[in-house]
Amino acid sequence: MDLPKLAIASIGGTVSMRAQAASKGVIPTVSGETLMAAVPELTSLAHVNVETLGMLPSASLNFDFLLSVLSWANYQIEQGAVGVVITQGTDTLEESATFFDHLWNHDEPLVLTGAMRSAAQAGADGPANLLDACRVGLADNSRRRGVLVVMNGQIHPAHAVRKTDSMALQAFSSPIVGPAGLLSEGKVHYLRPTLPRNVLPLPQHTTQKVALLQASLSADTLLLENILTLGYDGLVIAGFGAGHLSETWAEAIDDIAKKIPVIIATRCGSGPTARSTYGFKGGEMDLIRRGASMAGFACPRKARILLWLLIGCRRQDDLARYLKEDIRCQQP
Repeated sequence: MDLPKLAIASIGGTVSMRAQAASKGVIPTVSGETLMAAVPELTSLAHVNVETLGMLPSASLNFDFLLSVLSWANYQIEQGAVGVVITQGTDTLEESATFFDHLWNHDEPLVLTGAMRSAAQAGADGPANLLDACRVGLADNSRRRGVLVVMNGQIHPAHAVRKTDSMALQAFSSPIVGPAGLLSEGKVHYLRPTLPRNVLPLPQHTTQKVALLQASLSADTLLLENILTLGYDGLVIAGFGAGHLSETWAEAIDDIAKKIPVIIATRCGSGPTARSTYGFKGGEMDLIRRGASMAGFACPRKARILLWLLIGCRRQDDLARYLKEDIRCQQP
């Protein structure tokens, strides 16, 4: 029987970590090949090409490195892979997934997974997550779904998934919409049909800088007042509630929004920003009049990635349209 081709890349993270000495803490040391050896069942499911592209904790990933991983993944599809799986750390997993999802222009799935327990820890979840991710990558019903995150037996869409617990096994969820699917008895089940995707071209330049600030009670405006002189090309603010700022922060937005794109998201873990409810100074209606864009359902971190990519491909003038048209999180 001809087996399908599947590509796996390891770029580090807890799934690849072991302690080299007692009490020294775990660090990335386990290669992709070693990870695959812990899941012998894979060899009966597919012809697997596995490569180790990095040994990094996910906090140290950057956009340029992710673009190189994307190039590798694109090549795997060109070589006949029916799906691509990437293992990485969970700290920035939701951000990597969003980054890839904006740029992944294949029907074949790109699946990200990781682990909450290190490779040598009792009850390590890495092998099970890797096997689940491979099953998702091989499944016909995973096609045309873009980038997916597979953790703890659940399948999450990249645009909605968030890490919502720092250390628990059930660390990932998709607020409001829930998981897109799940795995049961080795089978891949989806709970919703595929949705249209709006893929961006690759960024033409990557030196742009987008700041992310969070509003907090009685915060000063020193960083805001220096955003332009520091050379930032865009600004995202995680605002209070439905996308609100203090009066002093709102006033500081006036000059900034005339020069660079400004997005106001919510610092809450769930829910959208408003557009036409609050009229006070610093409310969303006031901020829109000052030139800011409201993030809608996009969390601050994902809004920053979108803005970075739009600036990189010179589409920042379309920001409001991209935020408005990205209605996938609103669908049940």
